[in-house]
Amino acid sequence: MSRLDYRWHLRELMATRGIFSTSDLRPLLAERGIDLSTSQVYRLVVERPERLNLKTLVALMDILGCGMEQLIEPVATARPARQAKASGDGTAPAEGAAALGTLRPRRAWITRPQA
Repeated sequence: MSRLDYRWHLRELMATRGIFSTSDLRPLLAERGIDLSTSQVYRLVVERPERLNLKTLVALMDILGCGMEQLIEPVATARPARQAKASGDGTAPAEGAAALGTLRPRRAWITRPQA
């Protein structure tokens, strides 16, 4: 089974449009009513955003003359295989071993010594 992820191409698109500095992007955003601090613009360009205001996204697409599919590339990543859980003594269960749900303790019988 795969999990959805994405690649953020803002930095590459800026470079192809001749915008090489995050300080050059800030006034272009401000012209479109997006007022971000210098550090916010830097993080937007350098890091992959987890949350993004739609007005900011539309402004970026307008500045760069691109569509959303060029800025954000969806990708499917494989989920890591599950590892076998270790037993209480720190060792992994042997292959073919009974599942934990089928193991039941034996009832103890108390016998009195014969005199």
